[in-house]
Amino acid sequence: MGFDRFVQGDLRALLDLFADDAVWYVPGSMPLSGAHRGRDEIVEFLRRTAELTGGTYHVALLWTVADEEHLVAVYRARGERPDGRRLDIEQALVVDVESGRWRIVRAQPLDQPAFDAFWND
Repeated sequence: MGFDRFVQGDLRALLDLFADDAVWYVPGSMPLSGAHRGRDEIVEFLRRTAELTGGTYHVALLWTVADEEHLVAVYRARGERPDGRRLDIEQALVVDVESGRWRIVRAQPLDQPAFDAFWND
């Protein structure tokens, strides 16, 4: 259901997965938290993720389960901030799919305090 595009960092191919009015929710209390609405905001969110980590943010798929309307992917997220902080946690994406496109994406770090500490300035 397209998660391979996320893992490979293929932004152009990844954006083809999203509905025009897609929303990507990020929990927590850090600058990237909140609702990223539409492809432009999602692109900016992903660009900012790469920028804040100097391009070191990468994901490795652990497992997925999906049907025609849902996708759940659990993956390991790793990255490093310029000040030496490191992230190495499992995260989940829960995706609602409509007409073959990702409509709603809910990201959920499995260690929220570590996630927030990594991303906060």
